[in-house]
Amino acid sequence: MTRITSQNLLKHELIGLAVRVVNSAHPGYVGISGMVINETKNMLLILHEGKPKSVPKKPSVFQFSLPDGALVEVGGVEIAMRPEDRIEKAAWRKS
Repeated sequence: MTRITSQNLLKHELIGLAVRVVNSAHPGYVGISGMVINETKNMLLILHEGKPKSVPKKPSVFQFSLPDGALVEVGGVEIAMRPEDRIEKAAWRKS
């Protein structure tokens, strides 16, 4: 498997990555941080302070911490699809 970078993040699994909500249409989601423990078409499930929190993708902006320590901001609209569809779609894009 290739190394996760800011250029190929959308081609990879998000589960297991550290994440923080840096912006959202709903201010109550801003600041939620932890590890992505599940993902659906419209939501990220984040383990925040020992409790799972569901955060809607579309109205939010996420900052992912990659294994090499790099921080990458991603608009929720970019990832608002089923994980398997996102990975397949990203594989067809030319980088």
